[in-house]
Amino acid sequence: MTSSDQHQALRALVGDPAHLREALKAADVAPLLMVLIHLGGDPAWLERVRPFIKGPWSFHEDAPEDLKAELREAVVAMLGDYVRARRPLPITPPMDLLAQMLDVCTGQHVPPEYYPLVLEEMDLADNDPKTVHWRKEPPEALQHFQALIIGAGFSGIAMAIKMQEAGIPFTILEKNDSVGGTWYENTYPGCGVDTANHFYSYSFNINHDWDHHFAKRDEIFNYIKRNAEQFHIDKKIRFNEEVIQANWDEGSALWRVQLRKADNSLETLTANVLVSAVGQLNRPQMPTIPGLADFEGPAFHTARWDHEAKIAGARVGMIGTGASGMQVGPAIAPIVGKLKIFQRSPHWAMRNPLYFERVTDDKKWVLKNIPFYAKWFRFQLFWSSSDGFHAMLQRDPDWTDQKRSLNAANAKVREQLEAHIAEEVNHDPELMRKATPNYPPYGKRMLRDNHWYRMLVLPNVELITTNIDHIEKDAVVTTDGVRHEVDVLVMATGFQARRMLTPMHIEGRNGVTIRDSWGEDDPRAHLGITVPSFPNFFILYGPNTNLAHGGSAVFHSECQIRYIMQAIRELVETGSASLDVRPEPFWEYQHKVDDAHNKMVWSHPGVDNWYKNAAGRVTQNSPWRLVDYRNMTEVFEPAEYEFRPLEKSGESAK
Repeated sequence: MTSSDQHQALRALVGDPAHLREALKAADVAPLLMVLIHLGGDPAWLERVRPFIKGPWSFHEDAPEDLKAELREAVVAMLGDYVRARRPLPITPPMDLLAQMLDVCTGQHVPPEYYPLVLEEMDLADNDPKTVHWRKEPPEALQHFQALIIGAGFSGIAMAIKMQEAGIPFTILEKNDSVGGTWYENTYPGCGVDTANHFYSYSFNINHDWDHHFAKRDEIFNYIKRNAEQFHIDKKIRFNEEVIQANWDEGSALWRVQLRKADNSLETLTANVLVSAVGQLNRPQMPTIPGLADFEGPAFHTARWDHEAKIAGARVGMIGTGASGMQVGPAIAPIVGKLKIFQRSPHWAMRNPLYFERVTDDKKWVLKNIPFYAKWFRFQLFWSSSDGFHAMLQRDPDWTDQKRSLNAANAKVREQLEAHIAEEVNHDPELMRKATPNYPPYGKRMLRDNHWYRMLVLPNVELITTNIDHIEKDAVVTTDGVRHEVDVLVMATGFQARRMLTPMHIEGRNGVTIRDSWGEDDPRAHLGITVPSFPNFFILYGPNTNLAHGGSAVFHSECQIRYIMQAIRELVETGSASLDVRPEPFWEYQHKVDDAHNKMVWSHPGVDNWYKNAAGRVTQNSPWRLVDYRNMTEVFEPAEYEFRPLEKSGESAK
């Protein structure tokens, strides 16, 4: 934004002081305080307000009303001063002041190692610091270059936007008839996100118009769709075309990608670079229960919700109580006749007072119009929902109660969670027993309590913890011989995450397939992105990049995209035909990942989750803090890769 545009926007703000004062009542104290200091306000304000900010969420604030009113007036006066003096907005506060601001904003200490991430994530220079630029003019080689992206979900669209900025020709191949990925496919009742949306969104296109702090499926899908249209990515997507296989051709240094069209005809495309953006959670995992095929009523997975199935007043059986089950249950319980929930093991779910809160129009206005407010608000959400929990996941070898918790902080969280469960189920001892996990908090993904526990006390809801023996035409039969008659079966049984990239056949150098490399359930990649013997092939949301301690998968994917863009830049600017990660750095990274996981909750012997393979190795989750992964992927290291020239001239990608 130019200085003239800034001045015009500020004049509009202060031109209606009554509206400005009224709208600012919707502003949270901490980010509004940061706005004042950022604009040059008296740093003494930090110490005045510090005692009333106990944490990074808005509900951790308890400043008295007179202090809030005084703060709002100070902001109004400061904005007016900028208009009168025609001063340009500052960019970044001095580092010594920034350190104080971060600590007060979060109600906690933010270590200096986070400062580069903060400056980058807050985008204080009003440009995208994750954008990768050519070191010289865009190379002529791009005229004969082609990239293929598999998948048009959150990460695929972002990858395409960054390629488009760099002038890299690309095409997205999408098996569905729309963008959105998992947010297109999952339409089950109650479907939504458990990361606050003002953080669970692109850093380069922040949305100020979320209707909820934790948006439901339609809002998220529309955001992805809007980005695809705004950046004209939708014009470069081939919909209803599913990738069947991809083979690396060493002679031409091209990927030959076979796809199946909607009419079942096949076509082969070639590309210099192939990017998988299909993620980990894209193929539903149906349970293998004897007799399931004999059930005569509607039976479907949550990710393939049957909207024609009549559930109102019906007896519904739901198998599974993971993330989707916890959202479906409370959404349908009020309308079904009977809800029988078959639980193998309970999950922890944490209460967040903002989970059901709408974002008011005044709050949206503040986010959109008050300089720097949205940036500080987004940083608060980063801090509140990510690395702050990481220490709780580390096993203390001297901790005596390792079956129930990992360390002192983890034990305290367990106490809070147990107290919440007890209160929500009216201290019913049987429900408390059934709903309370016997493993430490965070052993499985920490979910948001969307009234799951209070749903369990409804008279038409039954939580069944006896194992399922088999299914009959109209009933689920448990191992105690009880027949639970149901009209509809819902499978909330997760995805085939362990067989990552299934069912695609991907073949690299010397005929090595991805299944040869990974087996059935042991996916591995350098930084979660590249695999030896698979040149010019990159994976978004790959092995060991799932965030189970908190944080935003969008943040992670943007780190990966920057790394991939740097790799492509190195490939093109050096005139190389291919790059392939060397085995030494690849295995060094695998050992680092495994060593880190061995100290963490997901390797706990009492925890059974989809993060681990049959051998007990954690293959899905990242063991790193977000700041660690950001630093690991900030700079592409050419020395970790083998670059090869083209063996023979001839074919170009198409």
